Amino acid sequence: MKLHVISTGRQSREELCTRVAAIEPMIDFFHLREKQWSASEIAGTIDTLTELGFPTEKLVINDRVDVAAAKAVPHVQLAGHSLSVQDVKRAFPSLHVSCSVHSAEEAVAAEAEGADAVLFGHVFETNSKPGMPGRGLGALKTVTGAVSLPVIAIGGLTPENASSLRHYGASGAAVLSGVLLAENAEEAVRRYRYQLERR
Repeated sequence: MKLHVISTGRQSREELCTRVAAIEPMIDFFHLREKQWSASEIAGTIDTLTELGFPTEKLVINDRVDVAAAKAVPHVQLAGHSLSVQDVKRAFPSLHVSCSVHSAEEAVAAEAEGADAVLFGHVFETNSKPGMPGRGLGALKTVTGAVSLPVIAIGGLTPENASSLRHYGASGAAVLSGVLLAENAEEAVRRYRYQLERR
């Protein structure tokens, strides 16, 4: 089970880079998802992380395909408002492209367009989407059964509930505040890692 950590939009660039560099050995991927930042700010953050020793291969850039291509970051994550998978693959065939989906139908469509992976959520209730119940583990199972792509689960994941994801076909878990806004990010990652690796 892969552990993906996603930026929260609530930290300064300096704090974010320091925290991410500290947890790098224990995570599989870090998604830079800062919707309010300019292309130059995202590019600068990539440079800072690289200087701190974070491997480019473990970076995923959200939405900004142009920045990922310019900085030779091999992974991009597309949102609903992003370029289509098909367009990105046509222009940048070497990029690994994952995209956010909310149903089995969307996952099947993404696979047909050439996506390499999908991020499905939100699985559990989460404070970032108040008043919206989680789609649930049953929905996750439906998505993982509909496609041959890796499916990464996101939304309201705690170390305790993350341990069940494997049984529903998920290939990984994506966490935001549970790690990066934790009092001790390194200890939080250890707890997630332990549960994800349990058989």
